[in-house]
Amino acid sequence: MKKLGLVLSIFSILTLVSCGIYSFTGASTGNAETFQVNNFQNTADLIEPGIERTFKLDLQDLIQSQTNLTLTNNNADLIFEGEIIDYYIAPMTATAQNTAAQNRLTIAVQIRYYNTLEPEKDFDRRFSFYYDYPAGQQLIGGNLDTAIDEIYDRITQDIFNAALTDW
Repeated sequence: MKKLGLVLSIFSILTLVSCGIYSFTGASTGNAETFQVNNFQNTADLIEPGIERTFKLDLQDLIQSQTNLTLTNNNADLIFEGEIIDYYIAPMTATAQNTAAQNRLTIAVQIRYYNTLEPEKDFDRRFSFYYDYPAGQQLIGGNLDTAIDEIYDRITQDIFNAALTDW
């Protein structure tokens, strides 16, 4: 009897997920089948080469892994575009010698989201996040990669939530 209950439970869960009634990620794509992420421009005052491409790929990867939408290059149901508008480093805490003990890298992205099937869900918003690191540490190589990964993980998740969840 327990085996039958377990089988029925698994079948019910698979049916709900496969029919699009429920998503464990909370994504609500409606009738959308495709999405596109246009190229991002880096318009920040301080330019770090390549971060706009990394951002585009991270956003595409998140949407593909969390939904059943198909990535396309044009005429998509859902469209993401925008610019990296801020990339800056600022001191956060000071030492007794009036020098920085900790710095903060902040990245901000302006996102325009278009839902061609439900235009009332469109938005044009700024998303940003930061990464704190010791002032004596150079933000290059692996340290920079770690900082950008952490910032982009948060920003892309915030964009995903704003566009595709009803939470």
